[in-house]
Amino acid sequence: MRTFNNNWDSFFAVEKEEKYFQDLEAFLEKEYQEKKVYPAKEDLFTIFQEVSGENVRVVLLGQDPYHQPGQAHGLSFSVLQGVGKPPSLQNIFKELSADIGCGIPESGSLLGWAREGVFLLNTCLTVLEGQPGSHRGKGWETLTDRVILHLAKDKKPKVFLLWGKDARAKRGIIEGEGQQHLILETVHPSPLSAYRGFFGCRHFSKTNSYLEKKGRSTIDWCNL
Repeated sequence: MRTFNNNWDSFFAVEKEEKYFQDLEAFLEKEYQEKKVYPAKEDLFTIFQEVSGENVRVVLLGQDPYHQPGQAHGLSFSVLQGVGKPPSLQNIFKELSADIGCGIPESGSLLGWAREGVFLLNTCLTVLEGQPGSHRGKGWETLTDRVILHLAKDKKPKVFLLWGKDARAKRGIIEGEGQQHLILETVHPSPLSAYRGFFGCRHFSKTNSYLEKKGRSTIDWCNL
């Protein structure tokens, strides 16, 4: 496993000794050899490389990666520059524009948000091509629960954005670590559910209002 040259290295040094993690690594090795798995192995932990734990101000939690070719690259909801925006991402940009007035960006890359301290995490970090949810129950949930707990234990106030059923199930992990964090939750931004509460949730402006109130720098959501 790669190193990140930030404080996630010490976190993963502990996790790598756990049986669940070793089993997950063995499972993934076989899957990557025999099947089409997204994201590419070298992109699997991109968000940990981009955002050191102590710099996280917002945790944006989704479910599992995009399952079509060329889309997933290790940040929840993001696609690389030049890749067409999936419907969920299009809806995110619609809400962003309605909430705080950002223009719709040409690119679907959310690396700009990561560099602002937005930790773009899925509850499951890999998926088989064309098979959403195909790597659930293989160990990722244990790891990402521990990542969420690690971030929640840090006393610097953060905002946790929980989008969709899988993400919303993590509320209890965050609440168990005290009340210094703001938790905002809504339905997944996919076309199947966005009209049931995602549109109009105003999570972007609410996040910045909270961070400002707590004396932390706000997120430049238009920086894409």
